[in-house]
Amino acid sequence: MARAWCTTCTHAKQLPQGAARDYDGDAMKVRTFLVSVLMLATMPHHAGAKDRMTLKVSPAVCFAPANLVVRATIEADAENRAVEIVAESDDFYRSSTIQLDGDSAPRTNQFEFRSLPSGTYEVTAVLYGATGHERATVRQQVNVIASGAGH
Repeated sequence: MARAWCTTCTHAKQLPQGAARDYDGDAMKVRTFLVSVLMLATMPHHAGAKDRMTLKVSPAVCFAPANLVVRATIEADAENRAVEIVAESDDFYRSSTIQLDGDSAPRTNQFEFRSLPSGTYEVTAVLYGATGHERATVRQQVNVIASGAGH
């Protein structure tokens, strides 16, 4: 009989010949299954779908007063008429809107928000269509940390 250590106790268990290998194989299968489930659960729901708009905010974490650079990349479409970018925290709100000329508009639009005070911000980009309806919305969180200056 082979000896194998039990992970829930400190004594060795007696296993039949060859069982130690099966025990290790089963544990690896369980780990692989759990990792696969976790990966599937954390995938975006729109994976594989063509996104109308993506958002990149940098930096994601910074010290106040912060200057954020926001880039909205928009798929060319004749229906695109405007994009609005909002930076909002519990104590602060700032927004900017630009008009888009349908499928002739630039694919990437850059916005800058200067001197943002400390807080946790939700940066939201909303793409509007020709009739004024929302075609896409994308969000990203940014943390602006109090710098401690003047304290």
